[in-house]
Amino acid sequence: MVTRDTPWEPGTPCWVELMTSDIAAARLFYEGVFEWQLQDTGPDTGGYLIATVNGRQLGGLGGPMGDEPHPPVWNTYLATDDINAAATAIKNAGGTLMMEPMDVMDVGKMLVAMDPSGAVVSVWQAGTNTGMQIANEANTPTWNELWTRDFAKAKDFYAAAFGYTYDDMSNGDFQYVVGKVGDRGICGIMGMPAEIPDSVPSHWRVYFEVDDPDESVDMVVKLDGTVTSPPTDTPYGRMAHVIDPQGASFSVIHGANPQE
Repeated sequence: MVTRDTPWEPGTPCWVELMTSDIAAARLFYEGVFEWQLQDTGPDTGGYLIATVNGRQLGGLGGPMGDEPHPPVWNTYLATDDINAAATAIKNAGGTLMMEPMDVMDVGKMLVAMDPSGAVVSVWQAGTNTGMQIANEANTPTWNELWTRDFAKAKDFYAAAFGYTYDDMSNGDFQYVVGKVGDRGICGIMGMPAEIPDSVPSHWRVYFEVDDPDESVDMVVKLDGTVTSPPTDTPYGRMAHVIDPQGASFSVIHGANPQE
């Protein structure tokens, strides 16, 4: 388990956020699957919900999603200590700013970008909200992974924009690197698996640690979610890929070697 009350190191996934078309329905679903306590931050934030486990925040649920059509999705935020410098680095590395740096009251500063392979990623400079306060514990985020349709371009971008170095785990047609900040592996970048339909764009995926993936998947189905890959044993733990009732995809895993 990791607990933290200070800003995360630049480049590290520091927050996860569901943007959904029906926040009330999403609340019922995620309370049921993960037993989260969800705190309403009030009308000034459009009813944004902060998800907590054991009194420590792990992410947020937001909706409605504004005027532009956008499918429900789980977002990954990467930490920075200078949002303007991050914006410049993203543009210089070939990314596109979808939302320019902005203040979120006194909570922090953020931007939203699209990497050159088409995946959306957000960036967070801590204010009063320093990001996730708990991770790698049951019902909390444990891994963030980019599934990309241009593996080489994605690697080059995150190295240039966020300073990542890589441990390469690729083998044959399997393309995978672990992105590192310093000597610590903090995320994965994977070439899109061949079985994924062409209509699925490059995207960041959130993995949530659970005590029993089979029980979690049963609850997903009970609450009208969809299983896209049933619980399967892997060298890294037992995992499954699912979609919530509004259409946002995520994964659950019981890690073989829980991260510290």
